[in-house]
Amino acid sequence: MIYALIALLVAVTAVGACSSIEFGAKLRGAALEKVERSSNFKDGKFRNLMGIPTTPTSEPGERKSMALTMWEFFFTGKKRRPETPLTTVQADLKSFADGRQTRVAWLGHSTMLIRIGGKTILTDPVFSDAIFPIRLLAPKAFTYSKPIEIADLPDVDVVLISHDHYDHLDYASIHALSARNPMFVAPLGVGSHLRKWGVPEDRIIERDWWQETAIGGLRLTATPAQHFSGRGLMDRSATLWASWVVDGNGERLFFGGDSGYFTGFKDIGERFGPFDLTILESGAYNENWIDVHMLPEQTVQAHLDLKGKILQPIHWGKFDLALHGWAEPVERLSAAAKENGVQLATPEIGQAYALHERLPQTAWWRALTETQTADSLPATSLPLAEKMR
Repeated sequence: MIYALIALLVAVTAVGACSSIEFGAKLRGAALEKVERSSNFKDGKFRNLMGIPTTPTSEPGERKSMALTMWEFFFTGKKRRPETPLTTVQADLKSFADGRQTRVAWLGHSTMLIRIGGKTILTDPVFSDAIFPIRLLAPKAFTYSKPIEIADLPDVDVVLISHDHYDHLDYASIHALSARNPMFVAPLGVGSHLRKWGVPEDRIIERDWWQETAIGGLRLTATPAQHFSGRGLMDRSATLWASWVVDGNGERLFFGGDSGYFTGFKDIGERFGPFDLTILESGAYNENWIDVHMLPEQTVQAHLDLKGKILQPIHWGKFDLALHGWAEPVERLSAAAKENGVQLATPEIGQAYALHERLPQTAWWRALTETQTADSLPATSLPLAEKMR
């Protein structure tokens, strides 16, 4: 009966998603020809470097079956949602762009507001309460004390996108931002979704790995990530995923999007590092998808590979997308950062800070959950290199 129910839910989801504009666009015509010219596109899909599959793999005896994982996801697990609303800073974000300093503000999950090189950037904007066309099945956002909305933001010059998954590319948010007329910078193929959603062609810039674009005093370079893409059942890896190097004001930032740990971080660090700030995922991890999402200890190693000075964790604090406790990612990350001498920034949601001023480093989440120590978390005392195997 359980399998029958799951099959029914999948069927309903497929039908509903395919009939929804939120599903996005299928690559056709000139858009398809453009991605087919990429050396990273083969046999109808984009590929990761080093032959890593774009579908999470299972190794007998080492990883749980998908059926068991699904059971745990729906019926067991830790406190994956906070019991009280997460406090958001009541600052006026409209003044965020004032001054010449490089500043950042984390708005939850992978949405960052960045002021650098005289431009304001918004990464992977997701302001919806639910991220899937079928709202009954959609992951719901955590409750915030005061939800941050697009109307609260300053003028945005660039919307920077890492890939087309629903928790990084949200139709309602893109539609609302398009009315503000920013530039949209995205990996190859993602522009097809944007065009379907009404973004003008002359406001869309698509780049392959290692390609760059300049917007005023800002330079953006698409760099590899180890992940996958897709918004439906038939379009896995049809569009590219990417991390981004952001240059401006004589400073350099790295926005990682989603990625498993891979040697590419070291390559990017050698080519573009050091970075004044690395913005890296730390959340929604599981042993079943370690190839495409990092454990917190791996996030610290990626930061070291990139030659980063300050590490800002993202991809946590907004959605329940894995089996771990909602605050576990930042706890594990904090322990690994301390062990390895990494300077960590842990701002509250909406809190802006400048890179060369005192960093926000309070463990604000502990007031909302049971205090955890490194000994109570599922990390080990092994060196980082051992933890990443």
